[in-house]
Amino acid sequence: MTTTLRPTEPLQHNEDGTRSRRFQVCVNGRPVGALHLGTHPVFGGTVARISELRIEEPDRRRGRGTVAALAAEEVARGWGCRRIEATVPGAAGPALRLATALGYVVRNRGMEKALGDTAPDLPRGSRGRPMTEAEYGPWADKSFEEYFRSWVERGVPEAAARAKAERDHAVLLPDGLRTPGAVLSVLEHEGTPVGTLWMVAQDDRAYVYDVETAPAHRGRGHGRTLMLLAEAQAIAAGHRVIGLNVFADNAPAERLYESLGYETTRYAMFKTLL
Repeated sequence: MTTTLRPTEPLQHNEDGTRSRRFQVCVNGRPVGALHLGTHPVFGGTVARISELRIEEPDRRRGRGTVAALAAEEVARGWGCRRIEATVPGAAGPALRLATALGYVVRNRGMEKALGDTAPDLPRGSRGRPMTEAEYGPWADKSFEEYFRSWVERGVPEAAARAKAERDHAVLLPDGLRTPGAVLSVLEHEGTPVGTLWMVAQDDRAYVYDVETAPAHRGRGHGRTLMLLAEAQAIAAGHRVIGLNVFADNAPAERLYESLGYETTRYAMFKTLL
């Protein structure tokens, strides 16, 4: 049997500068699923993104998804793309196994934790306080540079990485410390600043965007304390879910979050197109 992609619409040229197209996944002409392929709105026309790949239940576990994904790569190459990305659910299921078998690599993962009604206590001698205006400027510059570099180190061209960093910071911190929903804190231990925390309220949940222990104070448990501070702030604000993103090469952070009860909700994966 032959599995193919059949376009269900003309090539779309979208207002954000991307292009995209929807396809039926067919076996000998019989529709068995759907695929939606487009270019990336931030990283540009050389990066493709599979935003949907679905095979109907009766035709699963027969290699249809594998062939459809490979066919999508050929379409992306025809568009001039050099990389393709996809997001798969956090549960270690067929989608993750398929992507891994096809050579996709995990770049980062989203994690979440359900919160209770009682805020956790911080270790003795530790307390969180609001970040000051004097502290915000140097922190913002450093945070931007590290975020920008983190994308460059993962193969994103510098121009695209800088554009993403500028866009994300402009959207998330348009008014600096006075941005509604943003909570920027400094963790002190025995009166000494030892770390920073940036948390944002998003809909019905809190999201940790940046957490960092000062280099001179690492290895002393302050990273865990910063995460407990984030949970306490989220609970105080009425949130019952807290989320974050962690890059795949940050094993210590992954272990910390897992030890605190965070669970993976999605994997962001990529593959270089040769």
